[in-house]
Amino acid sequence: MSDCVRIRHDHTAHSSPPSRASGIKPPHSPPPPRRGGRFRIAGADLSASITVFLIAVPMSLGLAVAMDAPLEAGLISAAIGGIVAGLLGGTPLQVSGPSAGLTVVTAELIQIYGWRTTCAITIGAGLLQILLGSLRAARGALAVSPAIVHGTLAGIGVAIALAQLHIVLGASPQSSAAANALALPEQLGRTSPAAPLIGALTIAVLVVWPRLPGRVGRAVRRLPAALASVAIATAVAAVAAPGIARVDLPSWRSHALPELPQGAVLALATAVLTVLLVASLESLLAAVAVDKLTADRAGGRTADSAPPAPATPAAPPVQRSDLDRELRGQGITNVLAGLLGGLPVSGGAVRSSANVRAGATGRASTVLHGVWVLLAAGLLVTALEWIPLAALAALVMVVGFQMVNYAHIRNVHKHREFLVYGATITGVVLFGVLEGVAIGIAVAVAVALHRLARTRITVTDQGGQHLVVVRGQLTFLAVPRLSRALGQLPRGGDAVVELDGFFMDHAAYETIQDWSDAQTAQGGRVVFTGRSGGRIAEPASAAHSCCRPWTPWRNHHCHDRPDRSGQPIDALRAATRAAFAPGENPGADQGPAASGDAEADARAADAADATARPTGRFDTPGDGAVVPRRTGAHRLASGLSSFQRNTAPLVRDELARLAREGQRPSQLFITCADSRLVTSMITASGPGDLFTVRNVGNLVPPPGVEAGDDSVGAAIEYAVDVLKVESITVCGHSGCGAMQALMGTKPDTPQTSLWRWLRHGLPSLERMASRHHAWARISGRLPADEVEQLCLTNVVQQLDHLRAHESVARRLAEGALQLHGMYFHVGEAQAYLLAEGASAGSGVDEVFDRVGPYDPNHAHPYDITDLSDPTSLTDLGDRGDHAAVSVPTAAADPADPPGSDELERTSA
Repeated sequence: MSDCVRIRHDHTAHSSPPSRASGIKPPHSPPPPRRGGRFRIAGADLSASITVFLIAVPMSLGLAVAMDAPLEAGLISAAIGGIVAGLLGGTPLQVSGPSAGLTVVTAELIQIYGWRTTCAITIGAGLLQILLGSLRAARGALAVSPAIVHGTLAGIGVAIALAQLHIVLGASPQSSAAANALALPEQLGRTSPAAPLIGALTIAVLVVWPRLPGRVGRAVRRLPAALASVAIATAVAAVAAPGIARVDLPSWRSHALPELPQGAVLALATAVLTVLLVASLESLLAAVAVDKLTADRAGGRTADSAPPAPATPAAPPVQRSDLDRELRGQGITNVLAGLLGGLPVSGGAVRSSANVRAGATGRASTVLHGVWVLLAAGLLVTALEWIPLAALAALVMVVGFQMVNYAHIRNVHKHREFLVYGATITGVVLFGVLEGVAIGIAVAVAVALHRLARTRITVTDQGGQHLVVVRGQLTFLAVPRLSRALGQLPRGGDAVVELDGFFMDHAAYETIQDWSDAQTAQGGRVVFTGRSGGRIAEPASAAHSCCRPWTPWRNHHCHDRPDRSGQPIDALRAATRAAFAPGENPGADQGPAASGDAEADARAADAADATARPTGRFDTPGDGAVVPRRTGAHRLASGLSSFQRNTAPLVRDELARLAREGQRPSQLFITCADSRLVTSMITASGPGDLFTVRNVGNLVPPPGVEAGDDSVGAAIEYAVDVLKVESITVCGHSGCGAMQALMGTKPDTPQTSLWRWLRHGLPSLERMASRHHAWARISGRLPADEVEQLCLTNVVQQLDHLRAHESVARRLAEGALQLHGMYFHVGEAQAYLLAEGASAGSGVDEVFDRVGPYDPNHAHPYDITDLSDPTSLTDLGDRGDHAAVSVPTAAADPADPPGSDELERTSA
């Protein structure tokens, strides 16, 4: 366990589990019992249910067409999935219905056994789901490798797309995906134009509909793309192709119900297990995805990571999924669907995500959507029979293509699982779902065994000290090579063993430990590290970040956390350093020379700390009791003591040089006094780099104001004329209390010291309210609210104040000084720089560009979005870009129209 633990949370580390009454529960645990038995319907649930209903009807009919099942079976499953699974399931916002993942499986079952036996198979799968949910086995289903799960769904998507392409071309699909692919060239040669054109129109509307621009586009997009595409294709087909094949809903009197299954027992059992596997995995994965979408909505994030409009109220909290209850609910739903002659049911990602984004707050939206489907099945038969089959096939074909998700491909490739993913897809497409899953599991096991067996061991001599690097996992298979490599080292010599792996079995551990004990007994020293250079018992992030001697701030408190021996960690480190005599460990008796690179210095210090360990034992940081956080003078004394013990030896030489040569900073940095803004950390600077001025609100009083505000002016004059700084940066930050106080300023505000200082920010408030100045903007999005807008505008205004100082204006005219505006978002740990033209006061758009990780091969370390280009705003339609932001009239520009209570601005 790392030493770097936020001490404010440590008191809960070993506490008892929270009570049920507290409402706190781990992810995917059963929700607390619902208070009150009434079924409440909110307005948001009513509107969301209509949205989902408009998606579910064409989707259900399309899936029934794809499975070659009775069309009314799709509507039955949609209604039962909405009502029954909505009431009994464990995911309140998940919408269940006909399963896209089971399309290929169900079509094959209908072809082999007929429709009535397929319904019986659905009942059997539902009963097994109820049993597994009662045994609390839902989590076990999620233990399957994501590469296999996503590969299975992608393979099903490919098979769906190939089958539906034949219907779009006006023909019937073949019995398998491979047969569909082989028959495609012949089908293309004898296709009539009507069906393909209707299918192409459906796909075009599906693609274009969510991207319609402007106010009209936002209004039209309220209608789901699935319904819009089918409705437009139906209208066009009614005029241009009256003879095209259409939906044919038979009479409900002829609806077929299940019968006792007939066939080989083993084959029927395999069919039941296949339906169980695919339906359960699809439902549970969709439930987890719904939880993520709900959490994002509650946190104010959207699919494109844009902030919500300021006026948008936060959605009420929704309970996390109870996966076992969800599995039981899906089982009951499938039993009823099979009994009533419906398709197999599972949770659907498309319908569920639409439900969440439509603002649903509970089960009411899911249940109501099922009610609307049931009413439509009885009252809208005539209207549904106008829908062309080609339009439904095109809709389902797009769903199939969407199941091949590029984000999933990228993730499995990043985790080196693409071979498993590709093998699963190939197996599903060529042989079937169950066979494809079996192939994927076999390949995953083979890959895991290969990785366990592939261990690289190298030994290098580094001037009397040997470095042993072990890449890969250490199992008994690697013990012979490991013993041979360690046996080549001289007895009693010094060695560093770098272990780059996350698994070590008992045989490998004993081999390394015995060799380490023998080396230490003969006078040698052995140090065990990871690739990062830190101890193997702590993560690399801990070795490189919070436990550096120069960053022991309050939330980390490395010097206050004891190990299992009861001694503070820093004291133990100091003792281990002292165990070596000066000269035995290069660099241990003196601080490193400053390199100018903080990251390099950190690595050097960490390496020195690791090398100073006198034993080769596998030492593990303890989880002992946490020392209570000190307050007041005790905290100050503790921090000073930690500095003298850990940091002073490392920086003493550099500070001595600065004391001899004097300070020569290159920048004047003017920022807020907010304690969350650590200038040396966000600028990666050290002693002698920055000449810093901090005040409330990062304000720069203009020259000529009444006496009492000369401190900032004196600092500017000294930095520019005496220190000859090359640049001045004004840095604002998110959530600035000074800007919030400024927004609340009223004419009768008491004349306190704080108010007399904040009056220097009134020009910023006036600038934001004035119509003569463009609003400052932040890269990739508009400001989240009026406080952030004022924080950005204040940086621009204070730069204008800077230019009014005589010394600054003179150096600017000589070309010897640059001004920069900066904004730091505290919650995101993200810096933004004001565009160069705006920093220079040239009057161009005031845009703060995001600063990305530095790339030495790139000219600028920024991720720049040019918001002055209108084309860059085309994707901001759903990000609240036209939301009004109100500005108090107390600071309104005199030229603005009188009598207006507030000003509304919209983006260009």
